[in-house]
Amino acid sequence: MRVANVRRVTTTMVTAVVLGCLPLWSGAGATAAPPAAAATHDAGPASPAVRRIVLQGAVNVRDLGGYRTGQGRQVRYGQVFRADSLGELTDADLAKLSALRLRTVVDFRVPSEVRGDGADRLPAGPAAVSRPVNDLGLYAKVTEAIGTADPAAQRGLLGDGKAARLMRDIYRTFVTDPATRRQFGATLRDLTRRGPSPLLYHCTSGKDRTGWMSYVLLRAVGIPAGAAERDYLLSNRYRADADRATREGLRKAGLMQNPDLLLPVQEVRREYLEAALAQVERDYGGFHRYLTEGLGLDTSTLARLRARLLR
Repeated sequence: MRVANVRRVTTTMVTAVVLGCLPLWSGAGATAAPPAAAATHDAGPASPAVRRIVLQGAVNVRDLGGYRTGQGRQVRYGQVFRADSLGELTDADLAKLSALRLRTVVDFRVPSEVRGDGADRLPAGPAAVSRPVNDLGLYAKVTEAIGTADPAAQRGLLGDGKAARLMRDIYRTFVTDPATRRQFGATLRDLTRRGPSPLLYHCTSGKDRTGWMSYVLLRAVGIPAGAAERDYLLSNRYRADADRATREGLRKAGLMQNPDLLLPVQEVRREYLEAALAQVERDYGGFHRYLTEGLGLDTSTLARLRARLLR
């Protein structure tokens, strides 16, 4: 393969791995999600009524409604949505999003991700808000590894637990980095205001930054930790086919002899969430203080958030 072609394929595959857009890349033999209703009910372990928004250009889009607090109150449907990258949406997808009547779309991607994956493709109406959350060089690390096309170099960069350690470090910065805390706190405050809701937030694969944001939001309104964790882990189910196709595409392209080295980057894992929660305990002594001191949400703001989202 010529150098220019290696670079082109590498760029495409890195976008697929880190930004989660491989289902639309025909070179890997992947297929887009089949047409379906705007929302489906997933009777999985996380909730008897998880509503997944089935799109052709994104695979991890869902309504965060339906979860119940310990007191029996329920998160309202149609108010908060979580998603992966929205840069490859089809016209049919836009029609489905339009039906959600979104007022605000918050994008947690950093500029290099937006350049690689493209700006969001949105229906008319919602305000687009950029709130980049640092990925600690994850994009660059994966780019470097794939670009070598060298099994030994790739093991050196990602093997022996290195990829998983990087993921745990990223999750810790969700708690320790002041700029990151500001972005998450601002998104929660948006939900207490009349104008910005219904609101959708997303990153690239819709699993790490979006996953932590969703976990924090659910805990903030009183959803038990176990249910919030199960929502976090659902990304593995919804992303499984696309991520498998990505690994197979890398193997077929001759870029990775062992694409399973990417599994720690592609998956969400309980250990990643636990790394963030352990940091919460170290820095704040508990989740409530993380909300109030770390994210700057006072008691009245938390009360408004619950009033807005619970029924």
